[in-house]
Amino acid sequence: MKITDQLGNTISLSGFPKKIISIVPSQTELLFDLGLDEEIIGITKYCVHPKHWQESKTKIGGTKKLNVEKIKELHPDIIIGNKEENEKNQVEELMKYFPVWMSDIKTLEDALNMIDSIGKITDKEKSALRIQNDIREQFSHFKLSTSNLKLEPKRVAYFIWKKPFICSGGNNFIDHMLSICGFENVFRKKTSRYPEITIEEIQQANPSLIFLSSEPYPFRKKHIEEFKNICPTAKIVLVDGEMFSWYGSRLLYAPAYFERLLQNL
Repeated sequence: MKITDQLGNTISLSGFPKKIISIVPSQTELLFDLGLDEEIIGITKYCVHPKHWQESKTKIGGTKKLNVEKIKELHPDIIIGNKEENEKNQVEELMKYFPVWMSDIKTLEDALNMIDSIGKITDKEKSALRIQNDIREQFSHFKLSTSNLKLEPKRVAYFIWKKPFICSGGNNFIDHMLSICGFENVFRKKTSRYPEITIEEIQQANPSLIFLSSEPYPFRKKHIEEFKNICPTAKIVLVDGEMFSWYGSRLLYAPAYFERLLQNL
């Protein structure tokens, strides 16, 4: 069968794949929640959900530093990756040997389309439809419940890295999740989707909220004081990065998390 990925690439498969390698954590979790197990023969060291796969599946490096030779040894029927999370040169190298299906996700609808496509690729269409419908229902409920909170729009800076400071800019999935929550991303108009930010730029942007993500940099309570010194009037909040940036079946839990977050601000 011929399938087209979210980059517009068409790949050919002889049938439903029996040997799958996932090189993106959020899509690895999705494969598990679709009901796959034995078919998954390789994952990255960052694929932490489900936890037991970390011990039972072959590790093929990190999302940005894949062990291409090990992947070749496993000889997968398909590799499932993502434009943003994987390195283009490594993906193109793998495409010379194996079918590679790539996602490109900037919005919730992109994520739902990805879930649909992977369900069709893996012969798990019913499970994929159930997950999609549940996610849609959860976000619809979130929209209705938060409409009653009557919160003032809050200007937020969402940090994903330290030394140097890196924030979420615009045109990416994190920014879309922030907008769904009703936040205004103060660095949305930056040229880069993930701009490096100076202390002076943070102070000039003057966000009322600063979100410190749990990933990829593991911000902790000890970092809050540092940001208080930079922006004394801003509220500093540690947030679960998986809820803002994982676009697979983890989206089932994001709306409830967002609602709790908003209620506590």
